[in-house]
Amino acid sequence: MRAFVCAIVAAVALCVQPAFAQAERSAAPFWKAVQANCDATAAKPASKLGRRIAQIAIDEFTRFGGHEIDSTGRLFRFGLTEAEHEAENGPVRRASLGHLGWWQVMKYWRALYGEAAADKLEVRGYAGASSATQGEQVAPLLRATAGELLHDVDGVSDPAAREILRETVLRAAIIDTPWSAAFVSYVIRQSGVTANEFPFSNAHRDYIYDAFATSAAELAKHAVAERIYRACPLTTTRPRLGDLICNQAEPALADASEETVRERIRSELGGSPAARTVRHTHCDVVAYIDAPARKLYAISGNVYQAVSVRKLNLRRNLKFSAVQEGHCSPGVWTLPSGDSSLAPSQSKKCSLNDKKWFVLLQLR
Repeated sequence: MRAFVCAIVAAVALCVQPAFAQAERSAAPFWKAVQANCDATAAKPASKLGRRIAQIAIDEFTRFGGHEIDSTGRLFRFGLTEAEHEAENGPVRRASLGHLGWWQVMKYWRALYGEAAADKLEVRGYAGASSATQGEQVAPLLRATAGELLHDVDGVSDPAAREILRETVLRAAIIDTPWSAAFVSYVIRQSGVTANEFPFSNAHRDYIYDAFATSAAELAKHAVAERIYRACPLTTTRPRLGDLICNQAEPALADASEETVRERIRSELGGSPAARTVRHTHCDVVAYIDAPARKLYAISGNVYQAVSVRKLNLRRNLKFSAVQEGHCSPGVWTLPSGDSSLAPSQSKKCSLNDKKWFVLLQLR
């Protein structure tokens, strides 16, 4: 019996290994050809469009006043967040609208969806949570759109109360609806790019898959002149201003290499968008490259609830470094342990830059 099982295992291994090898062989020529296109473009100075996208991202970060993360992955400046009010001091309390985090984020959503923005944002609640007194109680999730709640609020007669309730709904919607892709879409739209050139979306995966499709179409000699981004291998392509660097957070791909993730996306290009499996993604705009210091500054939205900037490591050849975890040991940590049943699960990673980076979307 044992010999029979061993024979079966050996047979399966002989079948599987050639299958993997065949997949790698079929992928290698594709990515080699893509790399040639990426290298030819990377050898050129940043385009006017790239410089414009980078400057808009910098201006938006400055306007928002968000967080700053250094190259060791430490957050050394904590800035304004999405839900904050930053009121001016004085005898009459008032605020510039641009100093309200939620107002800035609504600007990104309105650029994406116009007057229908509130209908695209979700507000969440939990049944009975507002009056419950026992934290152990389990409550089912409740969902509504901001538009639905605003319609109800419009029935409030007092103008001040009505406005406060409207802003409360929008602030809750900003917190409950991920907005990082809306930020990237806003920055690129503000640079003058049209919907024919970039698929503006509330999901990073939409323009990631689109860039992969552009890379494939280029090799097939199909017309893709209007699309502005192609997908390039991340750690072997020199980034330029206006490029996007992207990471993924798929639980099923937690241990996958960047090559494996890229090949997964390429293999899914011909299928239905609903069947795509690399869905939890995030992209940052390459805003500045400090070549002498070998550092890249990347800006994105909804990074720890703010428009934030990361300082990332480059190698000597100015290509993206696979090592972004830094040296951020917390040193001697002497806080006594609390009740383990109350503590949330903790990641062992201590760097805010230590992500599953896997692709560079290059301005063509």
